Amino acid sequence: MGLTEAGRIALRYADQIFQLGEQMAESLGDEQLDYTLRLSVGIADALPKTVSFHMIEPILGMQRPVRLVCHEGRFEALCSELVQHSVDVVLAERPGGQGTAHLQVAKLLTYPVRIFASPDLKQKYEANFPQSLQHAPFLMPSRNNVLRLKLEHWLESVGVEVTVVGEFDDLALLETFGRAGLGLFAVPAMLIEDVVRDHTVVHMGDAQGVVEDFFAFTHPRNLNHPALKLLFNVNPNTNPNRSD
Repeated sequence: MGLTEAGRIALRYADQIFQLGEQMAESLGDEQLDYTLRLSVGIADALPKTVSFHMIEPILGMQRPVRLVCHEGRFEALCSELVQHSVDVVLAERPGGQGTAHLQVAKLLTYPVRIFASPDLKQKYEANFPQSLQHAPFLMPSRNNVLRLKLEHWLESVGVEVTVVGEFDDLALLETFGRAGLGLFAVPAMLIEDVVRDHTVVHMGDAQGVVEDFFAFTHPRNLNHPALKLLFNVNPNTNPNRSD
């Protein structure tokens, strides 16, 4: 059974009161009020798990302990929760979208994109890379993933048309199919150690000029939260008045 409208309003006020209490504790510096910070994090379902960890890693070193409450969901739904103050921050692989016009956004990480393949596929397609990828089997992110569009533009720029043999919402599932040798695939460079760990796939080449950016979103009123102050202020790309 869901909350009534009155219940949702009460919950929002309770969250605001909780945050005001944290601000008071910080301002007063009273040891008796020095308690663990709570941070509710919405993680877009297209975001690789390892990347999401590195995005929030800076706040894990704060002097005050932080209790994270993390859950995954569709980006649009998470942004709606952010506007309703059901979550404090949303992490995603895209710079914006519907419902983000009045949100604060910061680009936290940027990584080049690399192509991986099973040893057999690498041997077959590595000569004269990337032109050798013509009609090669390729595992792609789904069309609602920003990386998909970037990969398609890159392939077009080098005059190559691959054979898409699979499309995936979940990057981990895409990698599983890649390890089985069903096609080449692309991931951010930061994940290279995870991808090649079991030696079933190898680095084949780079998608030159293609990078994947990762962003954090919050409501401007949430920036009084000590953890979000750190997360957004450590990056000079913070834009307080971003529009779609």
